[in-house]
Amino acid sequence: MEKNLLIIEDDLEISDMVANYLEKEGYQCTVVHDGEKALQLFMSDRFDLVLLDLMLPKLNGLEVLQRLREQSRVPILILSAKDGEVDKALGLRFGADDYIAKPFSLIELAARVEASIRRATQYSKADHENEPESQILSVGELIIDPDNFKVLKRNKEIKLTAKEFQILKLFVQHPKQVYTKAKLYQLVWNEEYYHDDNVINVHMRRLREKIEDDPSNPRYICTLWGIGYRLGEQ
Repeated sequence: MEKNLLIIEDDLEISDMVANYLEKEGYQCTVVHDGEKALQLFMSDRFDLVLLDLMLPKLNGLEVLQRLREQSRVPILILSAKDGEVDKALGLRFGADDYIAKPFSLIELAARVEASIRRATQYSKADHENEPESQILSVGELIIDPDNFKVLKRNKEIKLTAKEFQILKLFVQHPKQVYTKAKLYQLVWNEEYYHDDNVINVHMRRLREKIEDDPSNPRYICTLWGIGYRLGEQ
C-alpha cells in the first residue's frame, strides 16, 4: 500500500526536490508551505509520516509539532537548517521521532523516512498481535492502558509521545529487567545504537518530567550509573 507523506516546507525548491525524489521512491506526497495550512491538511487526510521544517511562516515548526503530537502519534521527521544540539533536543523534546539537518542527502532522507515508517508499523503490529485486549498495566500511582495509548497518574491523564510511551511500557512490562542505553535504543527505535546518548537522554529526561513528582530523584525509572536503567517502583 502506497504511503502518504505530508511535507511541510516553505522553501519551494527544497519541497519540490524532496517531493519529486520521494515520489520516485514510491511515496505519495502532499506539500504545504506554512504551519496553519499544514494543520488544516493534517486534519483532513491520513498521513503515514510528516516531514517538518522548523522555520515556517504563520505558525513555526515547533508549534506545529506540538499540535500534531496532541492529536496523533504519526512519525515526524524534522528538516531544518538549525543543526545545534539545542535545536535537536527541542525537536525531540516536543515529540519528533528523528531529525536531519540541511543540507542533506536525498538517499539518507529516503532511508530515514522508510525506517521511521517501518518502526511505527512494527510497533503497532506488535501491540495488536502480542497484547491481550484491555490489558491494563500499573506501577505505583501510574496506570498504563496499552490499547488506547493512555497513561494516568492519580486518575489524571499524562500526555506522552510515542517514544516516551514505548519506553515506559517496556519498563513496566519487564519490572526486573535492567536496560543498557544500547538495548533500550534497539528495542524502542529498532535500530543499532551508535552511541548517540543525546537521543536517549532527551527522551528519558522528558519522560521523567511527566511521570515523576521529583524528576531529579526518580522513583519509577531509576538510573544504575555506568550500567543503564531499571524500573524503580515495585
